[in-house]
Amino acid sequence: MIGFLKPAAHCERLPEDEVAHTYTRLRWQVFIGIFVGYAGYYLVRKNFSLAMPHLIEEGYTKAELGLALSGVAIAYGLSKFFMGSISDRSNARIFMPLGLAVSALILIAMGTLPFATSTVGIMFALLLLNGWFQGMGWPPSGRVMVHWFSPSERGTKMALWNVAHNVGGGLVGPIAILGVALFADWHAILYFHGLFALAVAVIIFLMVRDTPQSQGLPSIEKYHNDYPKAFDYSTNHETEFSAKEIFFKYVLNNKLLWMIAVANAFVYLVRYGVLDWAPTYLSEVKDFSFDDSSWAYAMYEWAGIPGTLICGWLSDAAFKGHRAPAAILFMLLTMICVVVYWLNPAGNPGVDIAMLIGIGFFIYGPVMLIGLHALDLAPKKAAGTAAGFTGLFGYVGGAMTANIVIGLVVDKWGWDAGFEMIVAACVLSILLLAMTWKAEKNSHVAPVPEGVV
Repeated sequence: MIGFLKPAAHCERLPEDEVAHTYTRLRWQVFIGIFVGYAGYYLVRKNFSLAMPHLIEEGYTKAELGLALSGVAIAYGLSKFFMGSISDRSNARIFMPLGLAVSALILIAMGTLPFATSTVGIMFALLLLNGWFQGMGWPPSGRVMVHWFSPSERGTKMALWNVAHNVGGGLVGPIAILGVALFADWHAILYFHGLFALAVAVIIFLMVRDTPQSQGLPSIEKYHNDYPKAFDYSTNHETEFSAKEIFFKYVLNNKLLWMIAVANAFVYLVRYGVLDWAPTYLSEVKDFSFDDSSWAYAMYEWAGIPGTLICGWLSDAAFKGHRAPAAILFMLLTMICVVVYWLNPAGNPGVDIAMLIGIGFFIYGPVMLIGLHALDLAPKKAAGTAAGFTGLFGYVGGAMTANIVIGLVVDKWGWDAGFEMIVAACVLSILLLAMTWKAEKNSHVAPVPEGVV
């Protein structure tokens, strides 16, 4: 492990009369840090989609741009898994802003250097590199979440943090409009977001702290007297695991984790099949302008904020902490909105926007619950890898298919065939989530351990 990335060392324990005040202050501080930080990652992950209509005008086909865009999905899925393992053995305060800073510099280069968008191969390579560094965002956020928030509060806190996806993704459109207006150059869609992301990287470094123990505090499990239910917690879970232990003991041998990972592939195909192609689809089929498409893109993302919070609340309050039933309900409603969005004739923009809002409202709940379920299924020192494993399937299986295959299918058979794929993915995700429901009900409840550090 590179020295400056190593997990922060444990500090001498603070006096008992300082623990409560320090814990409260730092929990809010680190939460804001990972919230703003992960929103910043989205500024330089999803902005390329808004540049695609301009690139099509320059002569690129949808299949070519889908291939270029798939670089992000391929690299991000692999990186989220492998960087997750490194993140589990790294200092989140250093790891997270480093990835964002490099990702921002890549997008700035794409927007300012003419050769960077001169061929599909170059765009693919740069977006592949961007996707790899994007994988340094979620795992350290998950590490921070499981170290600073105990199991019984994690559902609500995770749902609240998860809307950072939507805040960041929703800002992509307005920032693009502002950038193009200021610079009179569509390339600002790429470089203007990169400048914002660099500022966010600084905020992460100033706000985030690695673990409670690195600040002289007890573990969150001991502080709240709240321990995991999905596995037997012990003092060993406060020490760093080796890569071999993480992969083979806690991740690859976890059958339920495999099941939710495959379901995640279909959920992500729906998520990105609609989102990444929305600017192009609305422009070509529904006669939307660039500004109208950008605002519709933003509303899709922002609608996920209340949807995610409500879905998280339902999984805790209505379904007693079971994740599958809430995810199934929201995927059914997502499918209905996709069908209406697809079949609505051109000339009814209000319906199109309403359905995009509906899809955004419902799809992010299952996205969040699958990530949360992955965190629940592994010790906190393996949390980044467990979440990265589901992300590997989501991005390499789902998002890559949404980028490459939908682009090819639409070029050859039209938009109807593309939407048939998305609806089929909704159905398959529901079936797989239903299979996890029974297994989830049989999850082991561990006794509260004694003498935990």
